[in-house]
Amino acid sequence: MNKKELVDEAIKARGKSYSPYSHFAVGAALLTKSGRVFTGCNVENISYRLTMCAEQGAVASAMAQGERDFVTIAVVADSSRPIVPCGACRQVLAEFNPGMEVIMATVSGGEETARLDELLPRPAQGILESTKDV
Repeated sequence: MNKKELVDEAIKARGKSYSPYSHFAVGAALLTKSGRVFTGCNVENISYRLTMCAEQGAVASAMAQGERDFVTIAVVADSSRPIVPCGACRQVLAEFNPGMEVIMATVSGGEETARLDELLPRPAQGILESTKDV
């Protein structure tokens, strides 16, 4: 799957967003090593802290289907500039592949690409990582 196709999948997912409070719909499409694509959209809650980002929705969908080898994620919003995943989403993605490609796009065609480890150079390490040498 090429970048444009992945961005198109994220745009479709964005159309399913539940964003009645911010009116800022976001879609994400996550490509796995096996070639499968999993999508997510932001799901807001009146208690903003309970809002789920599109990227987290895509990760949860992939995990529910047994996929954990993530290669690329596309994130799309209707904004003047491509949006960057929030810090929490960067950390969630880094759990699985700190070097994955992140495509940040707008519905009007703006696009930037970066590696996740450029966006989050020092992710928190989990218990398994921190005890490898013990």
